[in-house]
Amino acid sequence: MTDLSRIGEREKLKPRKGDEPHWQRLRRGSYLGYRPSKRGVGGIWFVRALDQDKGCYQRKKLGDYALLDRHEIFGQARQDAEIFTRSVESGGVAVRTLITVADACIAYAEGKPASVGILNRTVYSDPIAKVSLDKLRRHHLRSWRKRLEETPALITRNKGGKTRTKPRAPSTVNRDMVPLRAALTQVLSPGAPNTEAAWQEALKPNKGADKRRTLFLDREERRQLLAACDRESEPFVRGMCLLPLRPGVLAGLRAADFDRRTRSLTIGTDKTGTPRQISLPPSAADFLVSQLDGKLPAAPIFTRDTGSPWNKDSWKHPIKIAVRKAKLPDEVAAYTLRHSVITDLVRAG
Repeated sequence: MTDLSRIGEREKLKPRKGDEPHWQRLRRGSYLGYRPSKRGVGGIWFVRALDQDKGCYQRKKLGDYALLDRHEIFGQARQDAEIFTRSVESGGVAVRTLITVADACIAYAEGKPASVGILNRTVYSDPIAKVSLDKLRRHHLRSWRKRLEETPALITRNKGGKTRTKPRAPSTVNRDMVPLRAALTQVLSPGAPNTEAAWQEALKPNKGADKRRTLFLDREERRQLLAACDRESEPFVRGMCLLPLRPGVLAGLRAADFDRRTRSLTIGTDKTGTPRQISLPPSAADFLVSQLDGKLPAAPIFTRDTGSPWNKDSWKHPIKIAVRKAKLPDEVAAYTLRHSVITDLVRAG
C-alpha cells in the first residue's frame, strides 16, 4: 500500500501511464493522490472523493506545494483533501467552483451587503483576488495587508468631487480584514504555525487597536446636539437619543418593524443576527408613529430628504457639523449617543 506521508517512498514513485496519480486511502470514500514529475523532482497532489448522490468520484487538483518544506507537504495536502471531501459529501457542487480568493469571497458575501462593500474596496481590485486557493500562502496575505495599511481611508467627498483622506487606523484595518478572513476560514484549514502554509497568521488583528467608547453625553448635552442638527438629520439623531440601537440598525428599520398596538419594535439585523423585540416607552413610541405617516410597510422609518435611507457615509458629516455648533467634544460620534442612552438605562435599573 502506498504511503505518501513518507518522503522517501514518494521520491521512489514513477510516473504512471496516462498521468494517473498514485493513490492513498485516507478514509472511506476519500483518497489523496500524488503524481510524480517526469523531471524527477517534486510532483502534483490530487484528491478524489465519493459523491453519493451521483454515484461517482469527484476529483480535484491540489497543486505542488512547492513553497512548503518537504516534511510539511503531506500534512497540508491531507488537510486540503479533507476539506474537499467534506464539501463533496455535503453536496459540494459550489465548492468545486471556488478556485480563487475572489471566488471564496463572493460565496461568503452572498446576502451580506456590509461585507460586499468592504470586499469591493479591499479584495476584488487587488492582486490577491486572482491567487488560487490551493496556492495561497502567508506571504500573499502579508503583502495584501501591507497594501491595505498603506491605503488612505476616505473621510468624505464634497460636491466638487474632491476627496479628503486620512491614514488608515489600525482599528479600520482590523475591520477591513474581517470579511476576507471569514471567507478563507470557510474553505481553508489553518496551516502549520510559523510556516508559509499558515495563511491565517497574516490576518491576525492589531492588538489594542479598538478603543473603548467611553465618551458620555448627558441629557442636556444631547438636547444641545439635537438643537444644532439641521432639519434633515434631526429625526435620525433624535432616534439615536431615544433608542439604544447601533446607528446602522436604526437606519435599517422598516415601517413594518414597529407594532403600534403593542408599542414593540422588532430588530432583526443587529450584531447578533437574531431577531428580537423591545418594548418602547410612550415617548419613543409616539416619536416613531410621527415618522411613519404615509409610509408603506417596506419603507425605512428614517429617510433623508431624497427618500433614501441613512448610512454611515450620510450621517457622520451632519453629526460632525452639529457637534461643532453645540460646542461638544470633537470625538462625539453616532456611537456616542448609543453608549449614552444605554448608560442612562443601566443607571435607571
